[in-house]
Amino acid sequence: MIKISISVVCYDSPANQLRALTGSILASVEFMRERLEIDPIPLYVIDNSELVTVSFATIKEFQSDFDELLIQPKLISGHGNIGYGGAHNLVLDKIESDFHLILNPDVTLERDALHKSVELLLSNTKRKMLGPSALGIKGERQYLCKRYPTVATLFLRGFIAEQLRRIFAKRLDAYEMRDLPDDRVTDDIPLLSGCFMLLDTPTFRKVKGFDERYFLYFEDFDLSLRVKKFGTLAYAPMVRINHAGGKTSTKGLWHIMMFLSSAVKFFSIHGWRVF
Repeated sequence: MIKISISVVCYDSPANQLRALTGSILASVEFMRERLEIDPIPLYVIDNSELVTVSFATIKEFQSDFDELLIQPKLISGHGNIGYGGAHNLVLDKIESDFHLILNPDVTLERDALHKSVELLLSNTKRKMLGPSALGIKGERQYLCKRYPTVATLFLRGFIAEQLRRIFAKRLDAYEMRDLPDDRVTDDIPLLSGCFMLLDTPTFRKVKGFDERYFLYFEDFDLSLRVKKFGTLAYAPMVRINHAGGKTSTKGLWHIMMFLSSAVKFFSIHGWRVF
């Protein structure tokens, strides 16, 4: 019997977004249960909102489906906004699974995504964390795997006009690992995105989860580097998700300042690379 756990961190998440995510989780679990023996799955909904929101009420609309598929929704709330990584860490002392799936609320899974990702970790025990391929809300390709960044690359990627960015396309494409093959798994990925991370749970616990010094941004890069000390990170293009996030520079001044603050923390901890 395989044990899987899932955590989703919400912050004023729209009800329609949560319904889409929940529906995709249900479909993906159903697909997986038809092929693997799985223990009941705890689904932790961690609400960072300052006020009571619709998050758990929306999730509970699916209770009969949860019961049928042996999914156990669990609400964690009332702690305020403690950051993305800190919120996911609230389940560290609760999960007893083989694999733990970390999700953004703005993600939906393809029906076979969970099954394929679990099978890929089962097939190679050196793999400790796995990331998927992703499409944005307009069907555009997102590149979730990254090479170690430089200050210059982050600046070019986030803060210069599109026309000028084309001049540095080769540098930016290399950072986003656009050269990865689409027909097979690639191991030894340097950094993975936190919107979807399937981890080996013992390793997640061993590294003590996310570093809570990061309130938002770069906590996934930091976790990637610490998990890599115990095995490999894999990119699996056959595991597909849809993701509505990204584009920090378009989200307003607060997000830009938080991004810059977290970038300084990341480079100070792991090493500065300017150019």
